[in-house]
Amino acid sequence: MAETAAATTRMLEEVRQSADAVARQLAANRDLVADLAAFLRASPPSLVATGARGSSDNAATFARYLVETRLGIPTASAAPSVQSVYAAGPRMDGTLFLAISQSGRSPDLVAQARGARRAGAHVVALVNVADSPLAEEADRVLPLHAGPELSVAATKSFLCSLSALLDLVAAWRGDEAARAALEALPDVLAAPATGDWSPLVDGLVDARSLFVVGRGFGLAAAQEVALKCKETCGLHAEAFSAAEVQHGPMTLVERGFPVLFFVQDDDTRASTLEVARRFRERGARVWIAGEDLPVAASPDPACTPLLAVHRCYAAINALALRRGRDPDSPPHLRKVTETH
Repeated sequence: MAETAAATTRMLEEVRQSADAVARQLAANRDLVADLAAFLRASPPSLVATGARGSSDNAATFARYLVETRLGIPTASAAPSVQSVYAAGPRMDGTLFLAISQSGRSPDLVAQARGARRAGAHVVALVNVADSPLAEEADRVLPLHAGPELSVAATKSFLCSLSALLDLVAAWRGDEAARAALEALPDVLAAPATGDWSPLVDGLVDARSLFVVGRGFGLAAAQEVALKCKETCGLHAEAFSAAEVQHGPMTLVERGFPVLFFVQDDDTRASTLEVARRFRERGARVWIAGEDLPVAASPDPACTPLLAVHRCYAAINALALRRGRDPDSPPHLRKVTETH
């Protein structure tokens, strides 16, 4: 896809910084991750809970599938308002609590981390601002090392959240193959893009609604892309699991309705592609990231969502401009949303 005016946006500049950010993170966090992994092997949690908002909550979806499939530990998203609004204190003995945030400044996430720690959880903050209030409430901090992120739309911090989670789980398992795939990611991210995503941009210029579908690791990609389409393009986009979309949502899909799929080369691939085929039979306009929209290959399917979202961010940036919007300053949004 040719880049013209799109090259001037902060959003796209920050997307291009992602390769360096991931490489910086892996080098800087090596000892921190090794120490945390050793602690978790010695004192394995019975539950992993996550606390996050926005793009970071989409990263938490990725954490759930990664931890449950590779470590076999139940993982759940904890609602920040349980502590910040209801002032309730869930029992969290034996829990690893992952607090994920770009700024680390949202009061409800800070209160949630504080409450989790008091309730017996071991709190690990994955945060871009390493001296933030959220980091102060954690037992340990894994800095994201994304660097300054000025565009309202969080991009490289989301990708760095995924790489930090991949790094932690690979070290926790002692998975050298996963670690090798992760170490290769910066070079893959930095390589010139091949293939064309302009059909997606062209097809969504006048769209009013969009379904974004994934399954397993790919559900986090679907959630993140749907969020970015809403934030930057003013496009009503909803994310669904490939399993759930076949229920009520499918009735909305008529001829020409746009649907974007994310797939990775694991046990979810065949069933997700089958759902895409059914949508095409209904006359939907379907694009598949990893099939007709090119995504760089990785030997680890858990790396695919990171690579796919990285590529899709550039397309979303171009789409926002085509729709006459500034992706760096969406209306009614601020960089830090201080929910209580």
